[in-house]
Amino acid sequence: MKNNWNLKVFFLTFILAMIFSLIANVLGKFNNTILIVCIISIILIGIVFDIVGTAVLSCDTKVLHSRASQKLKGAKQAINLAKNASSVSSFCNDVVGDVCGIVSGSLVTILVVNLFINSNLSIWNVILSSVLSALTVGGKALGKSIGVKKSNDIIYRVGKILSIFSKKK
Repeated sequence: MKNNWNLKVFFLTFILAMIFSLIANVLGKFNNTILIVCIISIILIGIVFDIVGTAVLSCDTKVLHSRASQKLKGAKQAINLAKNASSVSSFCNDVVGDVCGIVSGSLVTILVVNLFINSNLSIWNVILSSVLSALTVGGKALGKSIGVKKSNDIIYRVGKILSIFSKKK
């Protein structure tokens, strides 16, 4: 097993879930508008990471090497992502994607309680959970097709973003 990847994923997921859950707890005390914005933001984060996770598995490293030979900023980082496609995809799709799904579900539950405290919660919980699921799954399905179709551009852009944080040699 390469560098105990499974153990790293376990602890990384635990830490991310804890951070997001603490944030969700704090957000539950704010008004519902902020809660809705946070739910939508977390869904979008999950979709974006799903796009990257899919793109890294389907990108063409020849295109990335061509960009690196032209000394384009971020190309080396993009190649590094492609070389570690399995781990990057697992992190993006499984760790971040699943944590976002769980946390957005928790936030929807808080929203349901906030909005409908004096009514029949079960029907609203079903409706809002269904909307959340449809947005998440539908968004990820759309994201996967975008990730496959535009994989080289997506991974190169992620490489450019990562190059900002890379040490200069």
